Amino acid sequence: MRQKILEINGEEVPALGFGTYKLTSRDGEKAIEYALSAGYRHVDTAEFYGNEDVVGNAIKNSGVSRKDIFITTKVWPSNFSKQSFIPSVQGSLKKLKVAYVDLLLLHWPSDENTTHIATELLYKCLSLQYTRLIGVSNFSLDQLIAAQKIAPVFCTQVEYSPYNNHKKLLYYIREENLMLTAYSPLARGEVLKEPLIKRLSEKYNKSASQVVLRWLLQQDNVAAIPKAGSEKHSIENMQIFDFEISAEDMQQIFALARNNS
Repeated sequence: MRQKILEINGEEVPALGFGTYKLTSRDGEKAIEYALSAGYRHVDTAEFYGNEDVVGNAIKNSGVSRKDIFITTKVWPSNFSKQSFIPSVQGSLKKLKVAYVDLLLLHWPSDENTTHIATELLYKCLSLQYTRLIGVSNFSLDQLIAAQKIAPVFCTQVEYSPYNNHKKLLYYIREENLMLTAYSPLARGEVLKEPLIKRLSEKYNKSASQVVLRWLLQQDNVAAIPKAGSEKHSIENMQIFDFEISAEDMQQIFALARNNS
């Protein structure tokens, strides 16, 4: 099934990615290989996950051309120093068995000075051709704006589900034409228990997780990276491009937000 492609500043990114947190060992490899065989072309990992080698093996074994896969990884704050940053990125590339990634992120902010240095080093990775695009993860809106003053940020990755109100951030990323990548889009399964989501699941004849993922991907500039450890869930997550949630129902899901930001 053909999925949605985000077009942002001349770049094309598959809107539905495959999250790999906690996917390790041969079982993790098989899950990632199956996702690629099912049509996923956006894979998200991180130095902190301890599975970049697993992701690299799966991509190598998948038979899918490297140029057809959008790979994201992240640098952990313990490597934000001038001594450690570049070697850590080189280590990630070696484990992933690739010459470059498509998107390199700072995984979490550190203190202001350390994060400033890390953002400069992230920018340097562009000129070293270790990555095509750069961004941040778990940054506040103010921290994102500060990073933009130092480097050409393409993406911000945050926890985003119907329970998270990111109204100000979403407005900003659309004004700036950036990408927002939603991790934990199903709120670790909690949102699937919502009566509203269950009702919409029946209305659209889709699973609760499909309704939530569709809600996310109907939003401009938003990508999502759900994890799926089983073949069944990999396929199910991909089958969200043959229906559309009404504007009224979209607003009802937005109203589930538990914070006001």
